[in-house]
Amino acid sequence: MTGATETRDADETSIAALFTPFRIASAALANRVVMAPMTRSHSPGGAPGPNVSAYYRRRAEGGVGLIITEGTWIGHPGATNDANVPDFHGEAPLAGWRGVVEAVHEAGGVIMPQLWHVGLIRKQPSLAFPEGEPAGPHQLGPSGVTGGHGWPLAVDREPMTQADIDAVIEAFAKGAEDARALGFDGVELHGAHGYIIDQFLWGETNRRTDRYGGGHAERATFAAEIVAEIRRRTAPDFPILFRYSQWKSHDYDARLADTPRELEALLAPLVDAGVDLFDCSQRRFWEPTFPDSDLNLAGWTKKLTGKPTMTVGSVSLDVDFMTSLFVAGTRLNIASLDQLMRMLERGDFDLVAVGRALLSDPRWAEKVRAGRLQDLETFTPHALKTLF
Repeated sequence: MTGATETRDADETSIAALFTPFRIASAALANRVVMAPMTRSHSPGGAPGPNVSAYYRRRAEGGVGLIITEGTWIGHPGATNDANVPDFHGEAPLAGWRGVVEAVHEAGGVIMPQLWHVGLIRKQPSLAFPEGEPAGPHQLGPSGVTGGHGWPLAVDREPMTQADIDAVIEAFAKGAEDARALGFDGVELHGAHGYIIDQFLWGETNRRTDRYGGGHAERATFAAEIVAEIRRRTAPDFPILFRYSQWKSHDYDARLADTPRELEALLAPLVDAGVDLFDCSQRRFWEPTFPDSDLNLAGWTKKLTGKPTMTVGSVSLDVDFMTSLFVAGTRLNIASLDQLMRMLERGDFDLVAVGRALLSDPRWAEKVRAGRLQDLETFTPHALKTLF
């Protein structure tokens, strides 16, 4: 279905900056449009098939500069909570991913997998790893942490030991090593939304008293060690992206940092470890992160670290993801592209990740570049169920 609350000609909305080249270490991007990672659950047994290859290829053909895959399970028993989400380990899944890489590259695209471990957010039992247990930095007890959409983070497990931590670091590093061997153009680490890396970053879930806990810099130690090991196992110019967020799936009001100084302390160890670009997840890209400034999370991250950043959050749509699941006919918000372009042009961030809009419309980038904003497809929850 095509529709919009507002349409305008190409000369009324300056989009030129969105379609200029950009480089992340060894990865050369044709433009600044990125396909955001979105869970699809269309890989039975953890192996992506030809339908997954075709799905990503369509976005490359539609003009996306960089594709970041849906989250993929690293090879650790506690990583997974859905047997239909693709694995990033094992013979069949890796063979499937090789087919995805080849399809995207044939279409002239650039692609990186997102490596994922859910930590304490884990359904039991897991079909993929029935022996795996939820793992996290701190014992939360049965009451745990809730909020937001109401997904609980409440698991009465012992805190991860050093051996447990080492095993997860190894699994992330092995995933990145395999990604490079398969021909992927880089990797992204899922350090957002309340999953295992984020559980170490957030003070509510990390109350450790060893070197992995304490202040903001100390809570980043686990993430930094993953990045450093990936850098050691790959190459100096192999792109490492790091996604993080203030909000969590179980607590929309959560904050990793209340001030720029706290955020700088949290991110500095990741910069030192070798992160090339920060993927700064927000529910709405236009919302400021701290008072007395209109910079969003990507803007503050770039200012504090000097590293390139990516913004995301309801790009070209009028409501955030969770709201859109319960609102019939999420509308296009073309006017928001004006603000997005102003922020990009003044250098707040370098890349723009598009999520739901690219599910409904694989040619979103092509249409925006051509000024065919009136032809953009509206998002409906049905798009979540297909691999169109």
